[in-house]
Amino acid sequence: MKKFFTSVGLIAAGTVGLQAAYAPGMNSMEASKVWSVSGTLRGFYDNNYTTSASGQRRGSLGFEVSPGLALNVALQQTELGLKYTYGMYYYQDRENRGQDPIDQSHEFDLWVDHAFNERWKADVMDSFVIGQEPELLDPNTSVQQRVGGNNIRNTATLDLNTTWTPLLSTKASYQNSFYDYRSANGIAGAPSLAGMLNRIDQTISLDLQWALAKETVAFVGGAFEWVGYTGDEVIALNNLTLAPINSDSRNSRSYIVYVGAQHDFLANLSFTGKAGIQYSDNYNNPSGDSTSVNPYADLSLIYTYLPGSYAQVGFSQSENATDNLQNQPGSNGNIALFTESSTVYVSVNQKLLSKMMGSVIGRWQHSVYNGGASDNQADNYYSLGMNLSYAFNQHFSAEAGYNLDYLQSDIQGNQYSRNRIYLGVSAAY
Repeated sequence: MKKFFTSVGLIAAGTVGLQAAYAPGMNSMEASKVWSVSGTLRGFYDNNYTTSASGQRRGSLGFEVSPGLALNVALQQTELGLKYTYGMYYYQDRENRGQDPIDQSHEFDLWVDHAFNERWKADVMDSFVIGQEPELLDPNTSVQQRVGGNNIRNTATLDLNTTWTPLLSTKASYQNSFYDYRSANGIAGAPSLAGMLNRIDQTISLDLQWALAKETVAFVGGAFEWVGYTGDEVIALNNLTLAPINSDSRNSRSYIVYVGAQHDFLANLSFTGKAGIQYSDNYNNPSGDSTSVNPYADLSLIYTYLPGSYAQVGFSQSENATDNLQNQPGSNGNIALFTESSTVYVSVNQKLLSKMMGSVIGRWQHSVYNGGASDNQADNYYSLGMNLSYAFNQHFSAEAGYNLDYLQSDIQGNQYSRNRIYLGVSAAY
């Protein structure tokens, strides 16, 4: 289960809030205790907290307070865990301008792993967040800018792993993601984020796995994904017929087939990957041009080269939702339905001294718009997070870090850059 949250953190490039990928020194304590509490206090400077284009950006000093609680209970056949983290962020510039200076976030993770017997095992996971930062709200960053308000994302996953023979096993999965952006009441010429991105995304998948060798498992699988948009707004007008185009015009059904493998090259070097094709049908598309076929991939290589030090590289290719605010129809009346996104990420966690850890995590996402006036135009989103942590003892540590976000876009007005530095202390018990 813990690998699920680690993967999400890596894909999200580790720049949620004001921290890099991890808070070194805390995870081992949480794993060894039934319960743990932690707290972080950071001061920061953010040179573009509104994620605005050059000339409109606002910088601010501020501070973050982030307490957390974790529980991990291991029974004979069941492991139960939960983790809650609260974030409070104060921006001095907003108070100077007579605005509410406080942002708040909530992160709640729950997991239950249960082995019915030696052949049947079920894993249940749920990740619920309320916040404003793009990587927190959607690890695929369908929205690359900061979004004000108490926006919600919930992702629940159920996996059922079954071993039929020593060589043959299956994995059946169901995932449900719910997105609720609070920016609503848009109009056709200026659709809101709620109108364009509020949705329920459901995926059912089945993998058939063969153990080719002790260190190699090959699999073939398929998935069905249904995305239903719930914004219930008019987000555009058909420029040929002037007919309204509603939020649910982006509804889609996708069929994905893939092959893959898990292979341990060495005891400390492992690969997991799958690749295939994705056929999608935007069945409510008013222009009638609704189907597409695109490549699909999810690849990851992890190398643990020293105790406490590791590196991970990965690549993914898939269709993603888009917040294209210039969501005007193209010449055929079609709107931007989705983006085809290619993502590369790299993470390195290095033990520098006995009490000092460093981490660097970077990400590049190339997204090409499908449909609308921005058809075939692209966004390139870069993020970099660096963190240096020194543990005075098992309970107290200090850290410093830097985060960079840079969006380069073919769409006028979408691009921005953002730099954040922070210095803080953490405690855990």
